[in-house]
Amino acid sequence: MPATPSRPAPTRPAGALRHTAGLTILGTLIPGAGLLRTRARNLGRLLLLIAGLVLAALVYKVLRDGVVGSALQVGVSRQTMLVLICAVLLGALVWMGSIVLTSILARPRGMTRDERLASSIVAFLCCLAVAAPTAYAVRTLGVQRSLVAEVFGSEDGSPGAGGTGTPDPGADNPWADIPRVNVLLLGSDAGTDRVGVRTDSMMVASINTRTGDTVLIGVPRNLENAPIPKSNPLSTLYPDGYNCGDECLLNGIWTLAGDHADLFPGETNPGLRTIREVIGEILGLKIDNTAVIDLAGFADLVNAMGGVDINVKERVCIGCKALSDGTVVGTTGWIETGPQHLDGYHALWYARSRATTDDFSRMRRQRCVMGALIKQVSPSTMLLRYPALAEVLKTHVSVDIPQSQLQAWVPLIELVQGKGTLRSLPLTNKLVDVGNPDYPAIRELIADATSDNPVTSSTTASSTTSPGSADPTGDPTTSTGTETTTEPADGLSDISTTC
Repeated sequence: MPATPSRPAPTRPAGALRHTAGLTILGTLIPGAGLLRTRARNLGRLLLLIAGLVLAALVYKVLRDGVVGSALQVGVSRQTMLVLICAVLLGALVWMGSIVLTSILARPRGMTRDERLASSIVAFLCCLAVAAPTAYAVRTLGVQRSLVAEVFGSEDGSPGAGGTGTPDPGADNPWADIPRVNVLLLGSDAGTDRVGVRTDSMMVASINTRTGDTVLIGVPRNLENAPIPKSNPLSTLYPDGYNCGDECLLNGIWTLAGDHADLFPGETNPGLRTIREVIGEILGLKIDNTAVIDLAGFADLVNAMGGVDINVKERVCIGCKALSDGTVVGTTGWIETGPQHLDGYHALWYARSRATTDDFSRMRRQRCVMGALIKQVSPSTMLLRYPALAEVLKTHVSVDIPQSQLQAWVPLIELVQGKGTLRSLPLTNKLVDVGNPDYPAIRELIADATSDNPVTSSTTASSTTSPGSADPTGDPTTSTGTETTTEPADGLSDISTTC
């Protein structure tokens, strides 16, 4: 019988591995594109359509709201972030599944075992290229979601609400009925060597909601006779203000209220409530919200942002402390004058040191550091350093803005950064006699500075005079040890001209 002819072995097509790897990589760059050359082309078209619609929606949102605005709108809603986390994970799984399917279906018959192994390795690496940024995105969204929960007030309200009004997050203009919002910024100086909490850095950011123009008002820590509103229970002990000589300073109000917590039944934080109400009474402003950072975390915050660029106007000692007789001890170094890039440790000393200067010089430096940090914030820097920055914020910062109102702050923040001016008004001893303050005069000064057409201005640099002086004029230099430096101006001025 004639021999039965055997079936010919499948021939190995030329460039089989290159063909398979090319389609797999194409499907990694464009979801579904690699499937168009396989028998699952209809699935590929569907994935391409879905990817195109998602991309079009993202482009539309960015063009409409901007990159920063879009990120802020997502980043302030815990519910939106949860939905987005689920969508990113599902999308990544479908994408990686299409990559694996492309690698399998694109293999022609006749590929050797080594070529199939190589194509599988290519598919694995392509899946890894999708999984890595997905993991980072999910982690970042998770960190932000946790940040919103831990830093900001609860959904049902906040202890600081009730100032000049409540914004409507659902309205086209959430601030239409609120011409100005006032945010109290507190730097607490709690520590192992201190009893209680001392608010050694106090500023109020007063924001014009129509223009974004902002005034940073620096409040001296050593103000005496601080008025306590009649509505605050502490006024029953101090009906004429916190008046007991030079031991009763404004920065002790928080601890004072905490020591008399029995006067505040049901109040979770009598110290925060009282310092907010007292500062509002001093300035004649309704404080809408409060942000608190403990200064132990300030250095970590600056480091997480990559440091801060400061034009140092006066030589400042590091590690130093002034004794009661005026002797300065413990100096370990100096921050020299001129442009400096400061890490967190040196930025903290620049903002806090007063052994060779005074409280008013320190107030000027604090507002300059604050202005520099605001100016240096950029989306790219924030994205790269965000996980470390978020951990610092969760540990050291608390803000009593309710989570339900955060959406309303998005357009206001954009307005402040985009079109608003940033001015400062430190209540230094050129303007205020801290030992015997004229509070009606202070309120008049603040009312003018926060008006639409302020007339108060600073035209010349002025020096630090002796504590208690209220004279707004003087020699434009101040002597610090053996060195004479020019001080920033003491009136209402643009922060860029005084730092």
